[in-house]
Amino acid sequence: MIIAVASGKGGTGKTTVAVSLALSLLQRTSSQPTTSSTKPLIFVDCDVEEPNAAHFLKPTLEERKEVGQMIPEVDEDACTHCGRCAEVCQYNCIAVFGKKVMVFPDLCHGCGSCTLSCPVGAIHEVLHVMGTLERGRVGTATFAQGTLNVGQAMSVPIIRQLKQWLLTDAPSNQLAILDAPPGTSCPVVETLRGSDFVLMVTEPTPFGLHDLRIAVQVARDELKLPVAVVINRDGIGDRGVEDYCATEGIPILMRIPMTRRIAEGCADGKPLIDTAPEYRDRFVALQTSIERLVAMKPETSQ
Repeated sequence: MIIAVASGKGGTGKTTVAVSLALSLLQRTSSQPTTSSTKPLIFVDCDVEEPNAAHFLKPTLEERKEVGQMIPEVDEDACTHCGRCAEVCQYNCIAVFGKKVMVFPDLCHGCGSCTLSCPVGAIHEVLHVMGTLERGRVGTATFAQGTLNVGQAMSVPIIRQLKQWLLTDAPSNQLAILDAPPGTSCPVVETLRGSDFVLMVTEPTPFGLHDLRIAVQVARDELKLPVAVVINRDGIGDRGVEDYCATEGIPILMRIPMTRRIAEGCADGKPLIDTAPEYRDRFVALQTSIERLVAMKPETSQ
């Protein structure tokens, strides 16, 4: 099962919830004997523009590799400058000016249309390095994160390859937790794609409600994924989020209050369950609730 932890906006505590869920499940597993029903845990930090789960999980990183996407490279000696490559490019990443062909790597989506369409075979593809992937261990769990290189414009290829690296050959009984980027743009959609459940972390403010509505529209209405909510900083703001969830039939699975103790712990870089140990069992119960909701998902939402 793949659980994506997302939010409509940054700063809601999304990583705090994702890390706390992972650590709670790890601690439960370590305190119990390993059986055939024990699920391997995988944690993937998909916020490649600013990954920070490692600050809390403190993984031992064992593998690292550069990744990117294939972009066109033109053999000017063979090129007839017919302009066909520029005509088929939907993203305007290749342009022909007289006897000169220019490629703009930041605009390229790696579709390969220009290479396939060149009538004289003057275009071949080369790897444009855009970031790095790292993989290691947190106790018995597998951890991975991606990092987009400074100055690169597109994070989706990094997220896609990060998920493939971790999830393609993973055991069928795995439990994967994906820490999604903030917002509702293409990187979030790529992270959520293929997940079994989306846990939305929000705050009870008008701003939090506004972005929660958009995030639910993307996850539930567009991607047809079951959604539930965790309210962080409970006790501030108003009842807008609660009323919205009640109207939309979205379950609220957990509330984390706005307390000085929790805020100081997060500021010191401590996981929530270290600052407030009573939440360990609550996060284990949260996972049980998610499994129940996934089992109830109608077949038509696949």
